[in-house]
Amino acid sequence: MIERARIPGAEPTLVFLHEGLGSLGLWRDFPKDVAERTGHGALAYSRTGNGFSDVLSEKRSVRYMHDEALKILPGILLEESIADPILIGHSDGASIALIYGRAQAMVLMAPHVFVEDEGIAAIEQTKRAYETTDLRARIARHHTDGDKTFYGWNDIWLDPAFRAWNIEEYLPKVRCPLLLIQGADDEYGTLEQLDRIERGVKGRVERVVLTDCGHSPQRDRREATLDAITRFVAAIST
Repeated sequence: MIERARIPGAEPTLVFLHEGLGSLGLWRDFPKDVAERTGHGALAYSRTGNGFSDVLSEKRSVRYMHDEALKILPGILLEESIADPILIGHSDGASIALIYGRAQAMVLMAPHVFVEDEGIAAIEQTKRAYETTDLRARIARHHTDGDKTFYGWNDIWLDPAFRAWNIEEYLPKVRCPLLLIQGADDEYGTLEQLDRIERGVKGRVERVVLTDCGHSPQRDRREATLDAITRFVAAIST
């Protein structure tokens, strides 16, 4: 079972792809607010292992984002009768959007296309916080099995085999307009992520770097992020 929610509105449909520890619920009102401001319909869902979708039955592989983009996402779009969506991805969700590659447009918040030392250090710190603070309890509120959700994401990112993960080979297939949004203080990635995306894709790229903003622009700088997305979607819809 995949936990999901649809918001009615005009085509093309906005499809929201959450971060590694995200879920339908953790988007909070963000999909609704984007849909209302743009007038477009929307779909948000929790990937398997997250939120209140089915719990992971086995350990993820290094290619778990590939599997989501190439196997799972196409099936969900088919089930929901969504063709040529606008993909709005955050972190892992942004990477999944790039691997999928086919959209009318993409909004990518804190995307990553290769592994950086800074990101691994932040993920190690997140593991320590999970095991020593109230982070475990806070995550448990949003997922059927918080431990499986957390370690299903954290373990694979800290697996030595994951250091070679790189999706730049998929970038030349991306020909649609892109909006790249990243916080200047993103602890999980540097602006080199945006640089490589901009060099690699074939579509038009707009980038927004937000000050006083970490890894989650939709939370840290909500209004600025909503404004940027609204302008971008309006421009490609005319």
